[in-house]
Amino acid sequence: MLDWTRIEELRDEVGADAFAEVVELFLEEVGGVLDRLDPGSATLEEDLHFLKGAALNLGFAKLAGLCREGELAARAKAPPDLWALRACYAQSHADFFDRVAKAGYLAA
Repeated sequence: MLDWTRIEELRDEVGADAFAEVVELFLEEVGGVLDRLDPGSATLEEDLHFLKGAALNLGFAKLAGLCREGELAARAKAPPDLWALRACYAQSHADFFDRVAKAGYLAA
């Protein structure tokens, strides 16, 4: 579900303090977009594209793949599986915070 190599690379690239900020920004932006996702939205394809990029940046690999599938579905005017996407985000979010807490990645 999560690409820990990418997560560790990002943390090493930006440093511990900036990593915490990146995570906070990710949660705010992704949470807002997930809340407004609607199969009938005129911006659905663009929203899924944004989510895909954000997910890839932070190592949420499975979520990025589901966003890609949803983006293609939206482009074809087919309804994406938003339930699966939200469920994946919830599980990835839990797994991410469980491991980063144990690793001390977000420690002050």
